[in-house]
Amino acid sequence: KREQIKMPSLDDLKKRIKSVKSTQKITKAMKMVAAAKLRKAQENAEKGRPYSKKMQNIILNLTKSISDPENAPKLLVGTGKDQVHLCVVLTADRGLCGGFNSNICKLAKNNFKKLLSEGKEIKIITVGSKGLDQIKRKYGKYVIKKLNFKNKKQISFNEAEIVGKEIIELFNKDEFDKCIIFYNNFKNVITQIPQAQQIIPAEKIESNDKDKTEEKLSYEFEPDEDEILEDLLPKNISTQVFKALLENAASEQGSRMTAMDNATRNAGDLVDKLTINYNRSRQASITKELIEIISGAESL
Repeated sequence: KREQIKMPSLDDLKKRIKSVKSTQKITKAMKMVAAAKLRKAQENAEKGRPYSKKMQNIILNLTKSISDPENAPKLLVGTGKDQVHLCVVLTADRGLCGGFNSNICKLAKNNFKKLLSEGKEIKIITVGSKGLDQIKRKYGKYVIKKLNFKNKKQISFNEAEIVGKEIIELFNKDEFDKCIIFYNNFKNVITQIPQAQQIIPAEKIESNDKDKTEEKLSYEFEPDEDEILEDLLPKNISTQVFKALLENAASEQGSRMTAMDNATRNAGDLVDKLTINYNRSRQASITKELIEIISGAESL
């Protein structure tokens, strides 16, 4: 026997419409909050880019001036091996931001899969609880450190330094050969591009014509290059992590704003459909009652 589909009652439809409207108010409020936070986050991300890029250029310039590459700092030239990779996955601590966290984790997982297929060893540090939730299902055994900054309203350089010191400490213990950070690069409200950036050893970044002109210039360093690098390299690790955190902050708010805008629109469409169903059901109910009254009157 076929089961009869029970039609929702008028009271059920009324409750559903009220529930969807309440949800719509929440998503609209979240969109407005995200829009307010986005402006500041975007400004911080854009201000951080030239600093991190300049730091990278100075280090690359110093590299060219090193007289004895074999005795150069390992943070700069690496261990000479390519077996153990430390992957630092930077995500958010909060959800409801569209595909922001999923896109970073997808790029990271593809990277993990590729490295493992090549016979390499991976170690993972997660920064942000949402990334951990997605990665631990399949790659949980490779996670060596879990960090999150839920109690921080705004990310500062102090948080980046915590991550940076953790990376440097592991490197000094010869725990890995290369370090890659995963984050979202903010382009605009709609577009955030997942990035995988190698920070140990220092990797040359793409440069424009202005940077190429600057690279040709020669510098005189005081004190000598080795001493500067000894102080500058650990700071560069934290700087690159901080840049990634700033990009993530802007990307998260942009993605949340878009997601909540879509949710608000969808809630509006759903309310319209439910209202039509409610009106039809109400009309059918009234018609049925009228027929019953008329039939009863005729029988008399």
